[in-house]
Amino acid sequence: MAIRQILNESDPILHKICRPVDNFDERLWQLLDDMRDTLNKAQGVGLAAPQVGILRRLFIMDTGDGVLECINPTILERKGSQECVEGCLSSPGEYGLIDRPLTVKLQAQDRNGKFFVVTVKDLKAQCVDHETDHLDGVLFKSKVLRMLSPDELKN
Repeated sequence: MAIRQILNESDPILHKICRPVDNFDERLWQLLDDMRDTLNKAQGVGLAAPQVGILRRLFIMDTGDGVLECINPTILERKGSQECVEGCLSSPGEYGLIDRPLTVKLQAQDRNGKFFVVTVKDLKAQCVDHETDHLDGVLFKSKVLRMLSPDELKN
């Protein structure tokens, strides 16, 4: 397994729409394992494939209870609203207030191509929405209500 470089928000790859994953093979599994190691080293909660230079529709997330791998994700439903403090591994040290859904129903595939549906709330819903945005070339700063200063983050 390897640590991959996380691209900075100025990289044009992060502004492109990703293509679906078609092959559920050892190359995909290696990418997922590398992304897990990269996410752990960066101490983040989510990482999308374009953030490591791969224009494919997949992301991983770990909000504290294990890694969830989401390949070819589709958000089926968004409910409610939550104002969140949010950052991004591709915009290190920058945070803003953003409005995200309180609950998200997601359909995706696992590393073997098996479909699953999951409903997530709170931080998990925020993360799913954020990472799915990455797959469509959307960065959180384009949706932010306002950026936060370092002093505001301390409170």
